This record gives sequence, C-alpha cells and structure tokens, in this order.
Amino acid sequence: MQEEISGAVAFYTVKNFLVTTLISIAYLLLSALLVGFKSDQLVLLLIFNVAFYASRFSRKFILGFSIFIVYWIIFDYMKAFPNYRYHSVSIEQLYHLEKYFFGIHSQGMVLTPNEFLKLHTTKAADLVTGIFYLLWIPVPLAFAGFLFFRNKLQFLYFSFTFVLVNLIGFVVYYLYPAAPPWYVQLHGFNFIAHTPGNTGGLSRFDQLIHVPVFKSIYSKSSNVFAAMPSLHSSYPVIVLYYGLKNRLGLINLFFALVMLGIWFTALYTSHHYLLDVLAGISCAAIGITVFNWLSVKKPLQNWLVKFQTAIS
Repeated sequence: MQEEISGAVAFYTVKNFLVTTLISIAYLLLSALLVGFKSDQLVLLLIFNVAFYASRFSRKFILGFSIFIVYWIIFDYMKAFPNYRYHSVSIEQLYHLEKYFFGIHSQGMVLTPNEFLKLHTTKAADLVTGIFYLLWIPVPLAFAGFLFFRNKLQFLYFSFTFVLVNLIGFVVYYLYPAAPPWYVQLHGFNFIAHTPGNTGGLSRFDQLIHVPVFKSIYSKSSNVFAAMPSLHSSYPVIVLYYGLKNRLGLINLFFALVMLGIWFTALYTSHHYLLDVLAGISCAAIGITVFNWLSVKKPLQNWLVKFQTAIS
C-alpha cells in the first residue's frame, strides 16, 4: 500500500514538472514570436516556477493568482496586434465629442476638462495625483491577496470579474481605437502609427520626485490608441464593489477615495477624457453584472467550487 502511494506521488510530481516545463517553454517561444524576448518574461517564469515548487501553500497561492498572470500575458501580447491595424483611430471625433458634452468655457474659448486642468496645475496636485495613479495595480492585487486568505470563493469571484472587465475593455479597444488627450496635445489630429507611450501630465510627478517612475512604466505601453475605455477607472470600481459586498467597513472609504482619486488623475494628467472614464465605469458595471449572472449557472458554479478546492 505504501509503495502504491509513493508511486502515485512520484507520478504526480513528474507530471507536474513536465506540464509546468512545457507551459514555460511554450510561453517563451510564443512570446519571442509575438513580442520578442524580454527579461520580464524570465522574471515571470521564475516567480511562477519557484512558487509552484517551493511549498504546498505557495503552489496554491500561485495557482490562484495565475488568473492575473493570464491577464498580464494577454495584455502584453496586444503589442503584436495593434488595434489601429483593424479600425481607424478616433482622434478628432472623440476630442470634439468631449467638448460637446463636457466643454468648459474659459477666456472666450471652449476647453476640454483636460485642457482646463492643464492650465491649473499645482505641485501639490501633481504629487497627490501621481500617488493615486501608482495605486491602480497595488490596490487590486493587495485586495485580491486579502480575499485569498479570507475567503477563497470571493477571491475567485473578484479575480474572474477583474479579468472579464478587462476582456470587455479589450474588445472595445479593437472596435473603437482612440487617442488619449496627451496625443492631441502633442500631435494634433494626425495619426502616427507606432507612437510610443507617453507619461502625459504624470511627467510632472517624475520631475517632482526626480525619479522616472512613470516614464519607465509608459515606455512599455501595449497600445497608445487604447484610451477608450479607461480601464484604470474600471479597477477601483470592482475593488469597491467587492469591498462593499464583503462588508469591509471603513476600508471601503479608502477604496472610494482611491477610486475618485484615480478618476480625477486620469483627467488631470491628460491620460483620458471624461468620456473614457465614464466608459471605464460602464465596463466595470457590465462586467460585474455579467459575472454575477454567469456565476449562478451550474457549469461555472461547479468549476469555481473545484478551483476553490484546488487552492484551499
């Protein structure tokens, strides 16, 4: 009996090693083909493989967070398929729509909210908004980590809602490629393919702290013409929704503050129009609604329970 158990464990270990190795190699090869080799890819594989083999707990943890790894890979691979190849980019149209709905009359001119805020910047606002925009990744991931330890099923609900909202946003990116406000400020209404990412108004934060934080982030941007919807504006909505759902009390006030701060920063730094922000909020609402509807269906419900068991 003991020999049978030992044999089963050995088979399971070898099978895991083969599967993870094949997945790792396939990821490197596909990445090299689509977006070229980058050191980030090795770092990602190192983290995954170390966590997978280090201990039983770390394996369950990395399997749970593999949902976010898949999201990151999809986002990274978008570089290989620029949305402007499949549809014309909205530059002038979106700009004038923003003016039509939200134009601000100032000194005899009609300005977009971005243009108005660009005329009224302060160092204090530059610092605070930069901090808010740095939170758009850490807050969702930290919240996911909290749910992982507190309630595995809620962790899965949050994680899959997060990915679903992103997928909805990605579809819109390809249906309606759109230039961000900073693009118009730099290039006017001329379409320039392969335009590199830009920090926009966040450059003032980098200058203020004398560290190119946002410059290093936006130099790796997957697609400049993906302003509509603002998924930065979607993420804090998802966090706040699940924070309220899990009755986290005063922590939800922090989540609400971060949400409002990110929305304002998107406008203040000319990274998004107000229309983009509203579209991002709508994406979050649609994604949450759709996932809630799907999660009560037996096939997905049963699969989520099995996933929960696997990471518990």
